[in-house]
Amino acid sequence: MNDAHRLGQELIAKKDQIVTLLRDRLPVIVGRIAKDHYQENFRLGGFRNGGLTEWQRPKRYVEGGKTAGSQYGTLLSSRRHLYSSFAYIGQNFRVRVYNPVPYASAHNDGETITVPVTEKMRKMGWARHFAAGGEKSDSPEAEFWKRFALTPKVQLRIKMPERPILKESAELNAALNTRADKEIQKIVNV
Repeated sequence: MNDAHRLGQELIAKKDQIVTLLRDRLPVIVGRIAKDHYQENFRLGGFRNGGLTEWQRPKRYVEGGKTAGSQYGTLLSSRRHLYSSFAYIGQNFRVRVYNPVPYASAHNDGETITVPVTEKMRKMGWARHFAAGGEKSDSPEAEFWKRFALTPKVQLRIKMPERPILKESAELNAALNTRADKEIQKIVNV
C-alpha cells in the first residue's frame, strides 16, 4: 500500500476527531491567539503586520506632561479599558474576535469626533488653568486651559488618527496556521 493511500485511510478513520477539532476546539484556540496578538500590540505601541508600525503618539507625549496619565503608552490608561476589552466567541467552525468598546472603531479606522462644549467643561478649564499656575505663570499648559475656558466655540472637533487595533495581520495569520497544523498533526500522527 503506498503512502498516499495509507494517509487517506488514516484521515477517514480520524474524521470525527478532525471535525471536532475544527468545529469546537480550534475556534477557541484561534480566538485566544488573536486576543493575545492584539493585546501584545498595545504593549508594543503599534500594529504588527509585516513588521511593527508604531501608532501616532498622543499629544500628552509631545507636550511632555508630568502627570501620571501622561506616562502611559499610546492607547493605554490606568484602567486599561480598551486593552482588556478584547473578546472572542468561538463556535461551529468559526470565531469572532471583537472589541465592544464604543470608541474602539474610532481608533481602529480614525475619525473626527464632535464634542459639545458645556459650562461644566469651561469651569474645569478654569480650574486647570489656576492649578497650572494661573495668571502668574508663563506655563503653556495654563495658557492652553485659559484659551479653552474662553473659547467661543460651542463644539470641538477632535480628529482621531487611525491606529489599527483589530485588523488582519501577516504575523497573526502565520501564528494561526502554525498552531492549526500542529493540532491536526497531533490527531493524524504524521
